[in-house]
Amino acid sequence: MNKPLRRVAIFCGLLVLALLVRDNWLQFVRADELNAHPNNTRVRIERYANERGNIIVDGKPITGSVDSGGNYYKYKRTYVNGPMWAPVTGYASQVYDANFIEKIEDGILTGNDDRLFFDRTLAMFTGEKKKGGDVVTTLNGAAQKAAFEGLGGNTGAVVAIEPSTGKILALASTPSYDPSTIAGSNDEKAWVALNSSKSKPMQNRALREIYPPGSVFKVVTAAAALESGKVKDIDAATETPEGWKIPLSTVPMKNHSGGCANASLNEALRISCNSVFAKLGDDVGVGKMNEMAEKFGFNAEQFVPVRSAASVYDKNADRGGNALSSIGQFNTATTPLQMAMVTAAIANDGKLMKPYMIDQLRAPNLDVIKQNEPEEMSRPVSPENAQKLQAMMENVVSKGTGSKADLNMRGVKVGGKTGTAQHGEKNAKRPYAWFISYAKTDQGSPVAVAVIVEDAEGVGREDISGGGLAAPIARDVMKAVLKGQG
Repeated sequence: MNKPLRRVAIFCGLLVLALLVRDNWLQFVRADELNAHPNNTRVRIERYANERGNIIVDGKPITGSVDSGGNYYKYKRTYVNGPMWAPVTGYASQVYDANFIEKIEDGILTGNDDRLFFDRTLAMFTGEKKKGGDVVTTLNGAAQKAAFEGLGGNTGAVVAIEPSTGKILALASTPSYDPSTIAGSNDEKAWVALNSSKSKPMQNRALREIYPPGSVFKVVTAAAALESGKVKDIDAATETPEGWKIPLSTVPMKNHSGGCANASLNEALRISCNSVFAKLGDDVGVGKMNEMAEKFGFNAEQFVPVRSAASVYDKNADRGGNALSSIGQFNTATTPLQMAMVTAAIANDGKLMKPYMIDQLRAPNLDVIKQNEPEEMSRPVSPENAQKLQAMMENVVSKGTGSKADLNMRGVKVGGKTGTAQHGEKNAKRPYAWFISYAKTDQGSPVAVAVIVEDAEGVGREDISGGGLAAPIARDVMKAVLKGQG
């Protein structure tokens, strides 16, 4: 071979080698990146080429698929009671991707998950249509309905947890939206309207919104006081003068009721004394207060498996900030999920179980691919101190501001705590109404609930309270769970 031909051959060989390297780079190294690229329409076409599997509640699907008649996207997602379940399911859109369970478990629902390889292979030989698997949730349909209908036209959220396992029984957020309206390929108008709405119907307030907790945080401060040994007897008088001054300030702490001077921990929770809990927070100190808050889950994101925003307790607060944080003010902020976790741990005798809302993943033939099991997360308080906290919270319902949460059912005790949290600079905006509670029988606690009403229709500012607005919602959710066990 003469020199010119040899050079051409070498050059062509290098081109072939470069092509092979590039091909392998794209197919193996960048495969996942290219598959997930938003401009890769093949992934979306494949996602909707077959009927998706379903999301299951109480053994029944709350989702479905219909033939959309499109040239590219054959099937479109449908939802049963879409607005009620949107904070759980999320949406699956032919154009706008997906979120929440629809996104997290997309592989199972489309049938593309590696764990369904055998099912896909078998279908090729039998000639059956490819099918997606199912996601079975921990949700309780009756509890979810009570939560959603209880919120009604108000802005707010509800989370209910089974304390002994961490199973999420209800997760509601209002105002909401119907995911069916944005499931197709021609729903741009609905998508723009939802995303531009001032009421934020697509915001998952139960998981992604953090609020000042106000007085419901006092149960965390009470837990810290008991665990640190600052309080041993919940009925003993505390050394708290009326007009106790906030540290590093000359401003006295205001109480909204009389009888707070030297009130016991039990009485202070019943009538919600700011001075007693602010002083206790100062006595415990910012380090121990933060440690207790973090044992309950503060300062960390939670994954249920949908991500929940991290609740906040400021570990760097000065004495004045820590005192205010101890009554749920300053910059303390929490999700409804977090306050349900706090309540569940107290109801479960001090043991906090990791919250979750997917029970199992199933193949199209109903074989269980994955079964989730309860998992202990932490032990914020001892059983003895948890029972003291229960006695105090039950006193709030039987003799205090939480009376509207009482179920009046034989053999059922209800514990709770009301809260009305300041909103806006100098509390200029309408306050938030909170209520946390649990129901307990001689078999343990089947349900713990957190409710926040962010804004209520037709209610004057002076009528906004946790005991008045939020407690009845919590009561109805607890009643729905207990009736389902009867």
